[in-house]
Amino acid sequence: MGLFQLTLVALGLSMDAFAVAICKGLAMQKATIKQMLIVGLYFGLFQAAMPAIGYFLGAQFADFIQTWAHWIAFALLSVIGGKMVVESLRKKETEHESASLLPGKMLPLAIATSIDALATGVTFAFLRVNILPAVLLIGTITLILSAAGTKIGNLFGARFKSKAELAGGIILIAMGLKILLEHLAFFD
Repeated sequence: MGLFQLTLVALGLSMDAFAVAICKGLAMQKATIKQMLIVGLYFGLFQAAMPAIGYFLGAQFADFIQTWAHWIAFALLSVIGGKMVVESLRKKETEHESASLLPGKMLPLAIATSIDALATGVTFAFLRVNILPAVLLIGTITLILSAAGTKIGNLFGARFKSKAELAGGIILIAMGLKILLEHLAFFD
């Protein structure tokens, strides 16, 4: 997986965090640089840690199922992306997010938005992706987008939340399809 594909995966994975950061920004009177960095660090660190954990778990059994790795990658990315697309299209009641940046409020959000990154890390193990640059890229992109999302939410409101989630889902589904099609074309 090249830098371009990793960047697309990182963008896709960061969209949940971006959407939640927008909600955090909505709840704030004024989003300061410190608050933006706190939100960005929570989401960026968890989005980087989860694929690393998934990678090391997946690496334990990657050799045994290498034959099916492309199908597994396609399925995982499609399910994750499909879930994001469905959630973005659902009519949701107005969500009231707390402006609190205390660990009790931020940790559950950071974990919830990074579960898909854990599954992606398992996929990375099957594809034998160099994990260190991948997690650094995912974490950095998520940190930047989450910090920006906090400010955007504070300035513009909730109208970007579902669009961000939809875009992230489509990107992940497209990456899964690309992996599958590349493998099928290579072996035909």
